[in-house]
Amino acid sequence: MATITVNGENQEVKLPISVAELIKQNNVAQPEMVSVQVNEEFVDREDFDTTILNEGDSVDFLYFMGGGSK
Repeated sequence: MATITVNGENQEVKLPISVAELIKQNNVAQPEMVSVQVNEEFVDREDFDTTILNEGDSVDFLYFMGGGSK
């Protein structure tokens, strides 16, 4: 088991694990709408399956919301 940080919380994961697998493991709502940063670098959606996480990595799931007008 390895420790990574997911959205600011430590999480134990079994390596190897890809970004796509981590999204599934964390039951991310609307995975088609999430952007992912690993160690403060954005990961392209087409690379989710091939980006493998390492011990100590920091992962953030980000959602960009549109605003309305007044």
